[in-house]
Amino acid sequence: MNTITDTNFNFPNQKSVYKGKVREVYNINDNLLVMVATDRLSAFDVVMPKGIPYKGQILNQIATKMMKATEDIVPNWLMATPDPNVAVGHLCETYKVEMVIRGYMSGHAAREYKLGKRILCGVAMPEGMKENDKFPQPIITPATKAEMGDHDEDISREDILKRGIVSEADYLVLEDYTRKLFQRGSEIAASRGLILVDTKYEFGKTKDGKIVLVDEIHTPDSSRYFYAEGYQERQDKGEAQKQLSKEFVRQWLIANDFQGLEGQTVPVMSDAYIETVSERYIELYEKIMGEKFVKADVSNIQNRIELNVLAYLKS
Repeated sequence: MNTITDTNFNFPNQKSVYKGKVREVYNINDNLLVMVATDRLSAFDVVMPKGIPYKGQILNQIATKMMKATEDIVPNWLMATPDPNVAVGHLCETYKVEMVIRGYMSGHAAREYKLGKRILCGVAMPEGMKENDKFPQPIITPATKAEMGDHDEDISREDILKRGIVSEADYLVLEDYTRKLFQRGSEIAASRGLILVDTKYEFGKTKDGKIVLVDEIHTPDSSRYFYAEGYQERQDKGEAQKQLSKEFVRQWLIANDFQGLEGQTVPVMSDAYIETVSERYIELYEKIMGEKFVKADVSNIQNRIELNVLAYLKS
């Protein structure tokens, strides 16, 4: 199946291009950013060799629709979506931290907890918790933003301020925005029969000094969701939670002896397995958004994106 795993566009007035793990960001005249969501799949901070059909479209459409659903409480960078895989917005200088917020003790937090750690990013986790239990209050556990090929690293609020990564005044805004977005995201999830377990937000500053939400929001790549129905019953029985996130990919990789550690080789994903991953992402979209996923034309994705972006830039 056709996927887009790399782009090499040359748009009018293009200054530079930044290639992240999944998205490629084109700087237009130091004024606009054209962000292309590729079909690359990243897990354990490693980009998998093959793309996942429709994944970029799914991530882009969830993120842009969620930005519209939260713009009344937190300003964002978004201006337009000229293509299913593309978002265009204001040029921002991004903060070098990801604001991770956790409502439940899952994923990375649970793995650390099992190792006996009770402090995560300078935040205390209560004794006596089981995996997937709800925290008394959501906790913010930031991570440094790594370049492609490097690992994001846990960092405390104190270290962020001490190292001057973010000023104290700005950091207070980031924390406030993070809590507001998580609250709204949790309400949206609840309306769809889901629990927003944990997520991450990224922020930047526009040329006029305004702090805005950038990148993705509430997607299955940046967030973990549980099904609300049966959550408590599964907890009481010590069963695994039914979840919507790319954790199923991580679990498949772990089962195939890969966690992104030195010396480990990425296992081969068969076409049949990739097809199932694509189907899971479509299921994630429909459950999170509460609407049917409409597949874009993928006969020539590169050409489609280029024509749509050029038409937008001309307008």
